[in-house]
Amino acid sequence: MRVVFMGSPDFAVPALRALVGAGHDVAAVYCQPPRPAGRGHALQPCPVQRVSETLGIAVRHPAKLRGDAEALAGFRALEPDAAVVAAYGLILPPDWLAAPRRGCLNIHASLLPRWRGAAPIHAAILAGDAETGVTVMQMDAGLDTGPMLLRGVVPIGPRSRLGEIHDALAAMGAELVLRALAEDPSPVPQPEEGATYAPRLTRADGRIDWSLPADRIERQTRAFDPWPGAFSTFGTEVLKVLEGEVVPGSGEPGLVLDASLTVACGESALRITRLQRAGRAPVTAADFLRGFAVPAGRRLGA
Repeated sequence: MRVVFMGSPDFAVPALRALVGAGHDVAAVYCQPPRPAGRGHALQPCPVQRVSETLGIAVRHPAKLRGDAEALAGFRALEPDAAVVAAYGLILPPDWLAAPRRGCLNIHASLLPRWRGAAPIHAAILAGDAETGVTVMQMDAGLDTGPMLLRGVVPIGPRSRLGEIHDALAAMGAELVLRALAEDPSPVPQPEEGATYAPRLTRADGRIDWSLPADRIERQTRAFDPWPGAFSTFGTEVLKVLEGEVVPGSGEPGLVLDASLTVACGESALRITRLQRAGRAPVTAADFLRGFAVPAGRRLGA
């Protein structure tokens, strides 16, 4: 089948590789353009572009789609049977959605209609969901509202972290989209009941609010690692909290309760077990405290 692939981050890479491995003719790849990164701010291509170039697939990255007649004409000229979309980063206008013969199939990292939007994996872990998954849907003009073709489920354990769930869903999405192309399943409309939205995250979303319950903050450390990170301040230091455990305790939110770096929360307390100072390597709390004093009675986030 002649396919156009549209995706940018690591999440999309397994699907692209699967399409090529299954023998589909990937006519072109659309992804986000190279952006400045690193200390030298040199332009760096996104993961999908890097893989596309190794596979010898032409890469396109228009700055916008809506209203760009030249970009649309170029897309139509590819004469795709279908477009496969996975975290592309741009919204496809109706005329783009209608161009492929079988339309555009989206690999979305949630069990729709729960967690429509840009950050569904983070949101599922943060909310304490027992499971998440992948939905392959037929795209429409709404935001992740199109009819569903196939779904797969991945459990979220009490210690599951963003990276492991992300990788499991990326692999599942690659398998499901191959099935959707091969089987052409009948679309099933999404129910509106239970629909939730996971907005795009910013760095500020990682700041820990110690007035929240400790179990919610503990989930934040797992949902936001590596980005945007769950962090707090101690004086002029920014401390990234990587792991912690919920323990009994009470006090003013943010108050350090003991010599083991147990911090009072809105409900119960969080004993920090692994953390990282800016510009330093991650360490256990015990190793951290040997070189950096955080005495009981002081506050984080003050």
